[in-house]
Amino acid sequence: MGVLLTKSTMPIVNWVAEVLGWLMNGIYSIGVHNLGLCIIIFTLIIYAFMTPLQIKQQKFAKMNAVMSPELQKIQKKYRGKKDQASQMKMQEETMAIYEKYGVSPTGSCLQMLIQMPIFFALYQVIIKIPGYIGGIRHVFDAAVANITEVKGYSQIILDFVQEHGIKNAYLPLEGTLTNNQVVDFLYALSPSQWDQLADVNKFQGFADVLNQAADKLHPMQNFLGLNIADNPWALIQSGWNSHSYVLIFAAVLIPVLAWATQVLNMKLMPSAASTSDNGAASSMEATMKSMNMIMPLFTAFICFTFPVGIGIYWIIGAVIRSVQQVVINRHLNNMDMDEFIRKNKEKMDKKRAKRGVTTQNISQQAKMSVRNIEEPKRKTITEKSNSVKNTSGYSTSVPKTKPGSLASKANMVAQFDEAHKGKKK
Repeated sequence: MGVLLTKSTMPIVNWVAEVLGWLMNGIYSIGVHNLGLCIIIFTLIIYAFMTPLQIKQQKFAKMNAVMSPELQKIQKKYRGKKDQASQMKMQEETMAIYEKYGVSPTGSCLQMLIQMPIFFALYQVIIKIPGYIGGIRHVFDAAVANITEVKGYSQIILDFVQEHGIKNAYLPLEGTLTNNQVVDFLYALSPSQWDQLADVNKFQGFADVLNQAADKLHPMQNFLGLNIADNPWALIQSGWNSHSYVLIFAAVLIPVLAWATQVLNMKLMPSAASTSDNGAASSMEATMKSMNMIMPLFTAFICFTFPVGIGIYWIIGAVIRSVQQVVINRHLNNMDMDEFIRKNKEKMDKKRAKRGVTTQNISQQAKMSVRNIEEPKRKTITEKSNSVKNTSGYSTSVPKTKPGSLASKANMVAQFDEAHKGKKK
């Protein structure tokens, strides 16, 4: 089985990808037949839809910056205290801070859980476009029908992939290829590779069918002179072999722009100020700075081997996020935090009231969480104590003897002496 089966098969992600695929197919159906433009419009719509989640995350981050000094004081207060009473008190005081600001301890986890499958599904839809856009899939119907009628077509395709170094087909190394896998193979071909495929001996009988499919596909895949199904590294190699330096420049520009737009986006992101008396906060800030440097470089690096379509998505997505961030930053800077905290607490109180949760319940939950941590430790200590007691007690260590025998009488005397040893003066 190949990695690509035209549609995503990843659990949960495949359901989200289906919905996003309908959107992509809808954009194509209204007349936007250039896949580069399809991806740009698709990205704009998705990020517009996710804007409320982005704002909510940013508000939580700002709230967290306000709460952080108080939380750090509690951590400093109980630093090094591992006993149950101290841990319980720290939990109660921490929960009281969250209660004060009307914030859930889980913070923005829900927003992250919602966004993660969407981001994964975005990649699947962009990479596996033929599976989600019916008009693209049908371009290959005649070519696939002719290819699969050729005896040994699977091995011919696999040999072609290895000979031409095609990286984006992701086909199995052996076995019979399915129709979907043949579609994935054809979609990954560059314009010159379509010509080479038509020259394969066993495929020359329907070379005109392959050429017709290529002629229909090329305008759809071409975006500013680049084939969106190809990767920048392959385009650089092709440009070098054909002495097309404009193609090389355009191919290099994709990862460079992906890096630059991500750097811009990260610079616009607000960062929580660290306190001078908290080494952990300073360490975390240093880690975040390192990540902000490494991640854009890593994106540029892997962009060389990903299809150009993914690079376009990264660039457009980073530009959109940067514009969103400028607007969000202005909104947050002008926001009355006291009023926001008051409204936030009211909303949280209403939600808790519906669930029958009170401040007392929250305090009890904090105590229980500490007890659940400490209880196994206490049981372990008790079990060890009992074990020591059992091994030192005479009643469990006396060997069985025949009643009335000399040995049994000797044991009785030994037990009596052991029991009264502490009473003798």
